[in-house]
Amino acid sequence: MTPHQFHTRVYYEDTDLAGIVYYANYLKFIERARTEWVEALGVDQVALKAREGIVFAVRRVEADYLRPAKFADALVVETRLQALGGARIVLEQVVTREGERLFAAVVTLVCLTEDGHAARLPVEVRAKLSGPLH
Repeated sequence: MTPHQFHTRVYYEDTDLAGIVYYANYLKFIERARTEWVEALGVDQVALKAREGIVFAVRRVEADYLRPAKFADALVVETRLQALGGARIVLEQVVTREGERLFAAVVTLVCLTEDGHAARLPVEVRAKLSGPLH
């Protein structure tokens, strides 16, 4: 399947003294991309929390820093569904610059109640997540 693409650029605030993206900021880039991916699939996270009391939380991130991004670079974050369980979502996310892989991560999300207990994904949310933009 074609991955969801989120376009962003590197701002001065994203870099360290050498003008290279500070490593933790890749996590911000992929977080924004996940938010856009879920929205593009038609999942309203605010409504999901209000209606069902359910939120998504990051359980695990496996990250590979492959090449440095620099100030003013145009980046693309690609998000692709790898696995969908009862209360778990596994995504592959890759940050590229002009097609060159800079960062790759496998992110495991879990579905939780507001008090932190595991919850099953509602059927309609599961259907949207496994839809065409994964």
